[in-house]
Amino acid sequence: MRPFVMEYTNDENLQRDVQALQNRGVNKDDIYLLSHDDDRTDRVASNANASKIGLKEMDFTDALKNVFNKKGDELRTKLQDIGFSRQESETLEEDLDEGKILLIVTNHDNPERYLM
Repeated sequence: MRPFVMEYTNDENLQRDVQALQNRGVNKDDIYLLSHDDDRTDRVASNANASKIGLKEMDFTDALKNVFNKKGDELRTKLQDIGFSRQESETLEEDLDEGKILLIVTNHDNPERYLM
């Protein structure tokens, strides 16, 4: 099943939507946040009680390679490891370059029905 993704520029709207998903029973372990800035990802994920794409979600070899990869390569690898195609990952990484933050939901059909 392909992950659901929404793009945000406003962290407060993102946090509101994470809360809406959790209120409807979506597990924190299925809600991921990703931005181009690790500090922003950490801060917003902590404030929203959401997950980040980490070693648990990644292929070990990919995680090891990311130590040496450029930021764009690292983000595309994370997106592919969580279930997006190579092309989708490239497009999403371009959106991250523009300062957007991604809300990604795995293991759920139509989570958008819970969002405004």
